[in-house]
Amino acid sequence: MNKTTYTNMAKVWQFAEEYALGLENDTVRKARADAEAAGLPQGSAAQANLLRFITQTLNATSIISVGTGSIVETLQLVDGLGGAGQLTAVDSSARGITMIRNLFSGFSDSADNRTTLRAVNTSPTVFLPRLNAGTYDLIVVSGIVSNYEPSFVEAANLLKVGGRIIFTDMSGLAYPNDNKPDVMRTLLTNVEDDEHFEQALTPTGTGMLIAVKR
Repeated sequence: MNKTTYTNMAKVWQFAEEYALGLENDTVRKARADAEAAGLPQGSAAQANLLRFITQTLNATSIISVGTGSIVETLQLVDGLGGAGQLTAVDSSARGITMIRNLFSGFSDSADNRTTLRAVNTSPTVFLPRLNAGTYDLIVVSGIVSNYEPSFVEAANLLKVGGRIIFTDMSGLAYPNDNKPDVMRTLLTNVEDDEHFEQALTPTGTGMLIAVKR
């Protein structure tokens, strides 16, 4: 791949981000601004919009969102549920879980919203093994890399057949100067080798690994 191709790909990425930002509704825009003002950087708008789209097209009714202050992604998942179903947010950061709970409280006050929302301040290692097997359509994993492998360990048990687990920020595969590449490559290998899943790696946003339970 030559320099011109890389430049063109970067322009496409930039256009996709700007387009997705333009699609964000007022609630998401405010949540993004508030989170970043509170010191919680938010991820790619195109990535969050794709998560919303996947939720809708999957007709998901039960979601687990594992993250560290992933406010925008969580809101887009809620939007994808279309006012019904359930979403459980698992966040080990105190600031992140407080913001998510405040947002969920606002949704609960709406008479038109029949979505069951809960926010749990703990790690996936502690919480996910407690959940019922075979009852979830979608698990989305973001934030610190220590969230990733424990979530995948539980995924085959928690997901319905045809359910998906999505790992964001897989661009960590390319980071040269920290432990992210090793963690991400190990995860990628483990997902590839697991007979329960088919997977695809996409550069959308900050990189997404999408795996479907057979």
